[in-house]
Amino acid sequence: MNLSNIKQIGEILKLTSKRVVIISHVNPDGDAVGSVLGLYHFLKRLGFSSVTIIFPNLFPSFLAWMPGISKALVANNKEHINKVENAILIADFIFCLDFNNIERVDNISSLLKKAKGKKILIDHHPDPTDEFDLKVSDVTVSSTAELIFNIISILKLEQHIGKDSAECLYTGIITDTGSLSYSCNNPGTYVTLAHFMKIGIDGQAIHRKVYDTYSEDRMRLLGYCLSDKLKVLKDYNTAYISLSKEDLLNFNYKDGDTEGVVNYALSIKGIILAAIFIERDDQVKISFRSEGNVNVNLIAREYYNGGGHKNASGGYSDKPLHDTLLEFEKIIKDLYENDFRLLNA
Repeated sequence: MNLSNIKQIGEILKLTSKRVVIISHVNPDGDAVGSVLGLYHFLKRLGFSSVTIIFPNLFPSFLAWMPGISKALVANNKEHINKVENAILIADFIFCLDFNNIERVDNISSLLKKAKGKKILIDHHPDPTDEFDLKVSDVTVSSTAELIFNIISILKLEQHIGKDSAECLYTGIITDTGSLSYSCNNPGTYVTLAHFMKIGIDGQAIHRKVYDTYSEDRMRLLGYCLSDKLKVLKDYNTAYISLSKEDLLNFNYKDGDTEGVVNYALSIKGIILAAIFIERDDQVKISFRSEGNVNVNLIAREYYNGGGHKNASGGYSDKPLHDTLLEFEKIIKDLYENDFRLLNA
């Protein structure tokens, strides 16, 4: 981490009269929502009176319980458009959390580019762009939520983390590590979680709220994914799931219903690369997962206009779903001829 940049953030945190906006990436997941809300509650306890939360689109329903989320503006909500534009354009500081490229805020990227306020990136994805005025980026941490706590700790401001903030940051960490099943070999992660426990959060209750409140439609969609839509390419140690627009309609799809589904494909014995393809409007949204040294970030960046982490990345295709799947199988077969060596990074 860049300690000089963290010190600059420390100076910004003294300017409690300034107007602050906090933004996440499009399709906000647990880490994005947890980071944004965790920072929001922290800033409010510090004394900031003007803090606006913005999500580019709606968050998953299983995160709707999180403290403070009712205060969020959703940029693609017609009732929020004017408030979003005004908040971004008058902001003195804009915290950009859990994304490494302004294009990742989708429908408000052009607005964010025009903003005069200082843009502060806090993120754990590789290769952040130079569009930000101040960057704290660390790919070695489990999540952006943990990185926020690390910054607060370095600045010796932990006393301003209350229970609401701790619950949100805890949620960010456990969701971005699959309940501590990956990206969690750093002892510091567990020290951070222990700190939240000391504050008084209920980890078991949070786990139930996040993982045990799925709708019947979501559970039936999961069953359909595994029974009808899972394709295993045993000869290539690869498996993938695909869902058409019709499939989503049949199961009353809601944002977040496919969160984590790709991990089921990766959990098959012998599979080291997995993907899920979801047809939405005129694009196919893709999520990749992998084991060990297989770097799916390279696939996402090279072929699918995306990126992310070594073992968890995403992108999209402008081709029809059928053509996208055929192309993917060809890519995998070509890569496998070299024993995935091109992805061993």
